[in-house]
Amino acid sequence: MSAILEGTPDKRLVLVTGRAYPELAQKVAECLGTEILETTAYDFANGEMYVRFAEPVRGADVFVLQCHSGKINKWIMEQLIMIDALKRASARSITVVAPFMGYSRQDKKHRGREPITARLIFDLFRSAGADRIMTVDLHAAQEQGFFDGPVDHLTAMPVLLDYVRSAVSLDNTTIVSPDAGRIKVSEQWAAKLGGLPLAFIHKQRDITRPNHAEAHGIIGDVDGRDCVVVDDMVDTAGTICEAVRTLNEAGAKSVTLVATHGLLSGPAVERLKTCGAKEIVFMDTVPISESKRLPNMTVLSVAPLLAAGIRSVFEEGSVATLLEGLPEDMRPRNIYA
Repeated sequence: MSAILEGTPDKRLVLVTGRAYPELAQKVAECLGTEILETTAYDFANGEMYVRFAEPVRGADVFVLQCHSGKINKWIMEQLIMIDALKRASARSITVVAPFMGYSRQDKKHRGREPITARLIFDLFRSAGADRIMTVDLHAAQEQGFFDGPVDHLTAMPVLLDYVRSAVSLDNTTIVSPDAGRIKVSEQWAAKLGGLPLAFIHKQRDITRPNHAEAHGIIGDVDGRDCVVVDDMVDTAGTICEAVRTLNEAGAKSVTLVATHGLLSGPAVERLKTCGAKEIVFMDTVPISESKRLPNMTVLSVAPLLAAGIRSVFEEGSVATLLEGLPEDMRPRNIYA
């Protein structure tokens, strides 16, 4: 197979990846029926990075896939360098593919003299030469307005919904929002699963302490019911584990955690191990190593969703159709990561 997927005679699709999570890029390439363009990338002794592409990209539509995880600042910088190299190599268009967008939770000012770092990241990508952004489940959908260009905001909801339908008996299920900010998404979940009951946990976040919030009660009926808690990301897992304990104390029959981004930083794995959740479901928008996977943890592949989004952009089709589910040719692929 060629590293360049031929489209119409005057169009070429090129997929490149950074070093953060090349395994995901390989799965995306397989879904597209292409190969990743060979890239030379290494670090100098002082930590500076070097990137060069092994083949010409002049006139190509290039998709730059990089996961913002682990050494997040390093991988964002590497992606910026890749974009700059592509711009100087006369790529026709450059699309940033960031399955998890770093700094996306810093989308507003809580107090004076704070940055809005999410806006800064989008500005950096634009300044480097990116024409388009593709990402999955931003912390807040309105962040799309931070980028002066098209933003393809994909959602993992259809993939996660399909799994929940197959894994959870919906006759006695309540969808739970872990806080007031996720109610709208939880309402969509409840509606798409046949009008299930909805509950949400009232919690208060201490803005002076990162990754810390306290639950103060539950609004809605969860007693004796199977609860599905829906969130966008799990970082240190402190707040989500407190939500599980709150539900169990309120008499929930079982609790299933579902989140798009399993960042799993610091004590997250130990907290999840003892939180009392029946099952924990993530997408692999960031790498989740075997050492972090628990017996009750399921990791679904985001590769078919990214591949479908990339193909739609390249063929100038509608990305909005992916909100309803994956294309038929992507569905049979292995859903597990």
